[in-house]
Amino acid sequence: MSDEDAERSVTRRLPTLDKTPDGAGGTDGVDGTGGATPSGADTAATGTADHDRVRRFRSARRVPAALVALVLLAAAGLLLYDVAAVRANRPAMTWRRWLARELGTRHLDNPWILGPAALAMVLGIWLVVTAVTPGLRQVLPMRPAAPDTRAGLDRAAAALVLRDRAMEVAGVQSVRVAVSRRKAKTHAVSHFRELDEVRADLDTSLGEGLRQLGLAHELRLTVDVRRPKKR
Repeated sequence: MSDEDAERSVTRRLPTLDKTPDGAGGTDGVDGTGGATPSGADTAATGTADHDRVRRFRSARRVPAALVALVLLAAAGLLLYDVAAVRANRPAMTWRRWLARELGTRHLDNPWILGPAALAMVLGIWLVVTAVTPGLRQVLPMRPAAPDTRAGLDRAAAALVLRDRAMEVAGVQSVRVAVSRRKAKTHAVSHFRELDEVRADLDTSLGEGLRQLGLAHELRLTVDVRRPKKR
């Protein structure tokens, strides 16, 4: 066998990937090494699941914590001082003797007993609600751009951006935008053009603006267009 025949016997043509009808190389779901790659639907589903797991920012609650700590510290210090004074064969403080006498003579249905008890209950409920709720209602969480980063957008800043976009629509004379945690309410005044046309343009422009804000939870948009009041 000649050298040309030997070279022809060991040389094989490598398989090629046919182009898809849209001109993209490769087949959907298969990479160049033969392994499966996530399709666009799987990626979109993963991104949506990640966005659903985005939580609100939690407030540090420094002011309530500082107030509770100061009150408890003052009460504990005062009680400890009085107990130490009694242990040192000195009379108890006046407020402690008065409190013991009142608690021993008044019934539980007395208004002077029910009032402080209700106040203590309200304060306790307020502390529990403050502890379990996130707070920072003015900050809207944004979609994470990286695994270990979090970003938020102030509601006033989001309303200002939407207001600027609404003022660019033809026919809008003035606009007022209010952004809450779940809604973006727009009240516009149009001095020319048909109201339906202005409303449709506002829906399109503000809807695109909401998508460009990159918020983790999409806000529900409501648009109200009216004529200016006659003077």
